[in-house]
Amino acid sequence: MPAHRIFTTPFASVYPHYVAKVERKGRTRGEVDEAICWLTGYDDAGLAAALEDEVDFATFFDRAPAMTAHAALITGSICGVRVEDVDDPLMRKIRMLDKLVDEIAKGRPMTKVLRGGHDSRTTV
Repeated sequence: MPAHRIFTTPFASVYPHYVAKVERKGRTRGEVDEAICWLTGYDDAGLAAALEDEVDFATFFDRAPAMTAHAALITGSICGVRVEDVDDPLMRKIRMLDKLVDEIAKGRPMTKVLRGGHDSRTTV
């Protein structure tokens, strides 16, 4: 079975859509960046480099310094798909990121989006 097309899509081509989605709802790019960094372990410079290098989603997550230990707490539906039911590990990470962005756009407080706040950035 061929890999899903999103795996080879440049992360930098989707990132502006994440930002636009939250900005339409009065939230900020900084909040999107905070959620991405919390989930993946990237720092601001690492995220900026990944965007500049136009790495695809597979590479973006492969190079992620460390996924948060709290990623398993990201549950629920995004685009009609339950995040916790996604079998492919890469697709699950992409759906987790989609879910975080969706929660930001819906006005959820960042401490809840980050499943406990900045202190929950413990990684595995």
